[in-house]
Amino acid sequence: MQPGEIYLARFPFGDAPGMKLRPVLLLTGTMGPVPEVLVAYISSVLPAQPLPSDLVFDPTQQVFRTTNLKVRSALRLHKPATIHSSSLARHLGVLETAQRSVVAAKLKRLLGL
Repeated sequence: MQPGEIYLARFPFGDAPGMKLRPVLLLTGTMGPVPEVLVAYISSVLPAQPLPSDLVFDPTQQVFRTTNLKVRSALRLHKPATIHSSSLARHLGVLETAQRSVVAAKLKRLLGL
């Protein structure tokens, strides 16, 4: 498990108890003795007004084909979560190096680093 990989994971709901199986981007590898990973979720519901921290993945574009996502989706970096690595159900794909740099720049702006 490496940063930039995309997994299908059991991800917590933000507004209600429970979990939903959804794609996530690993922001870190496993951390700590538990082991956990920091992820950002990917949604097929595209926001009407994308945030500066959002990134749209379009699998019809060559640069996003390695994600193995089926539909246009939005990476929502403003909603990170730390989840147990056992919540990662299945490896889907990987984000290309150039797009990982875009994610890193957006995270830096979002966090004011």
